Amino acid sequence: MTKAVQKITLSPSRDIPFNKLVLSQSNVRHVKAGISIEQLAESIAARTLLQSLNVRAVVDAEGNETGMFEVPAGGRRYRALELLVKQKRMAETQAVPCVVRDRGIAEDDSLAENDERVGLHPLDQFRAFQRLQQGGMSEEDIAARHFVTPVIVKQRLRLASVSSKLHEIYAEDGMTLEQLMAFSVTADHARQDQVWEQVSRSGYDEPYQIRRLLTELTVRASDRRARFVGLEAYEQAGGGVLRDLFEHDDGGYLQDLALLDRLVTDKLKLEAERIATEGWKWISVAVDFPYGHTNGLRELEGKPVDLTPEEQATIDALNGEHTKLESDYQDADELPDEVDQRLGEIEAALLAFEHRSMIYEPAEIIRAGVFVSIDSEGRLSVDRGYVRSEDDMSAIDPEVGQGTDAQPVDGKEGSSIQRTVIAVAGSAADAAEDDEDAAKPLPDRLMMELTAHRTLALRDALAENPAIAFQAVLHNFVLTAFYRFSSTGSSLEIGLRTPNFPAQASGLRESASAKTVEARHESWKARLPKGEKDLWDALTALDGAAQASLFAHCASFAVNALYEPANRYDQGRVSAHGVRARLDQANVLARAVGLDMVQAGWRPTVDNYLGRVTKPRILEAVREARGESSAQLIDHLKKADMAKEAERLLDGSGWLPEPLRLVDPNAAPVEREVEAGPLPEFLAGDEDRENAGDDDPQQLDAAE
Repeated sequence: MTKAVQKITLSPSRDIPFNKLVLSQSNVRHVKAGISIEQLAESIAARTLLQSLNVRAVVDAEGNETGMFEVPAGGRRYRALELLVKQKRMAETQAVPCVVRDRGIAEDDSLAENDERVGLHPLDQFRAFQRLQQGGMSEEDIAARHFVTPVIVKQRLRLASVSSKLHEIYAEDGMTLEQLMAFSVTADHARQDQVWEQVSRSGYDEPYQIRRLLTELTVRASDRRARFVGLEAYEQAGGGVLRDLFEHDDGGYLQDLALLDRLVTDKLKLEAERIATEGWKWISVAVDFPYGHTNGLRELEGKPVDLTPEEQATIDALNGEHTKLESDYQDADELPDEVDQRLGEIEAALLAFEHRSMIYEPAEIIRAGVFVSIDSEGRLSVDRGYVRSEDDMSAIDPEVGQGTDAQPVDGKEGSSIQRTVIAVAGSAADAAEDDEDAAKPLPDRLMMELTAHRTLALRDALAENPAIAFQAVLHNFVLTAFYRFSSTGSSLEIGLRTPNFPAQASGLRESASAKTVEARHESWKARLPKGEKDLWDALTALDGAAQASLFAHCASFAVNALYEPANRYDQGRVSAHGVRARLDQANVLARAVGLDMVQAGWRPTVDNYLGRVTKPRILEAVREARGESSAQLIDHLKKADMAKEAERLLDGSGWLPEPLRLVDPNAAPVEREVEAGPLPEFLAGDEDRENAGDDDPQQLDAAE
């Protein structure tokens, strides 16, 4: 016999005047959470009450109804209505929709209403905001009606615009909210889907890796080229910019590299043409020049432009303000932000006066040239007053160099006015081949660049060790005087024949060693007389320590620890055996001064090593620095991705390629530790799936 199904009877609903309602002590919610009562009141005022209150009749001691009703579930809605009554925006007799309960326990109703509430999925919220916008509401209107900031609205609308395929994966918990946020950096749905296929198969799906893949063919707005041109000018020229609403992106990512490079070149050429009116013989233009590009050129001695009375008054006022601020805050543990900012502005203004224009002799200008480039901050860099040796010779012998640079102006025959020659340098770099043979020697170009870094660091270290510098020079002198037919080479070229550094060595010019050497040189330059005839007396006036320091500095410029490929040996300069001996002597010198390339600031990057060698060498580097398990994490990747991940894995490890290591030939071999260290952050564990987002105000309040 079939058992009869019991029918469910729902609690009745009725409209009850607000002044007949009171809060119940049976409400289980006592801790404040979610939006404020004020916000909920505004929501009710805008939309009316979207959900009924749960009430029970208040009875007297005999169990008779009193005409009043208590509210065990919906207390926040009650308090919001109460606030509207106090503000006289609602009558106290306003009928309120209520569900009347007369069975069960009031606390059970209150608890169930909270427990059974299901929050809105973030994706539904993103799409809802999108539909509101499509319905004509502005971002500001949406923000005001849902009690969030316009920035949050922009972010949610951006997430709503991600590929529908990725939305489906996110809805099924196939990716985290952080991953979805990373994909929003670009609006290209096809590229988003392509990158997801790539990262989901490889396991390299951390948000930062997704962002990197989506922006790998872009340039950050903080790049010096972008700062030089200006983001506004780039966009006006039709350039596109990707913007990340969820991570700091330094102003965005510029997508059109060809356009950016053209704008940079055009602007540099315009600047060069303006400088050409000063009468220089030549101007060399490049985004950047290699370290040592002025070697072999004579630098003109210019005179700073005289200060006007107004400029001097400004300098005096700035110095006075600077002194007063320092005096006022000399006892402060920390400067207020506005004071610190003002001190920086004063120092920058004073520095601009120190770097004012120089005046050169017209007779020198017509033989000299200018280097025009961009500095590391994206500002125009103009380095005036360099004379080539052939132009110096032409001053002595007018027949030398005739007819090369002097050109008629405006097509007038017989004009003797010189036209400035402007040359724009290219920046093509050699691409390393992806050879899988780990035993193959490092490419000659890479060896030259690595040893260029080491040579510069060795110069700096030698200049800090006068005793070793003296011994090194003495060693060279003894070889020359007593071992005239010896094949032993030396790492010092006493004639101070400064070697030419590789033009494209990554980071050489910005390295700590280069900056220290340059600062030391400028310091000595300021102390020494401008004319050679006064040099002897000036050196005699130095004490022993100063002489030793200057000796070490000069000796350091003779350091040549550069590797040179075999084809250079055939030019009669030095034999292959001599170069090998020279590098051996450089190792001796490096051990003597305790050269540490890690301390000198060198670290392996994609540009300076990892992107230039074979995949087995990349894996070997990671294996040596971090262990076999870390190498296995990246051994399946393509070379470009492998190099990028290796750079991150090697960061802070102190690993160096062999040409940069300080090797003690007498030291016992050391067994390498192959145990894997801590896994990288992106493999440390799956992050919790987050269900972030703000719910509708009244839905948040509904379960009380």
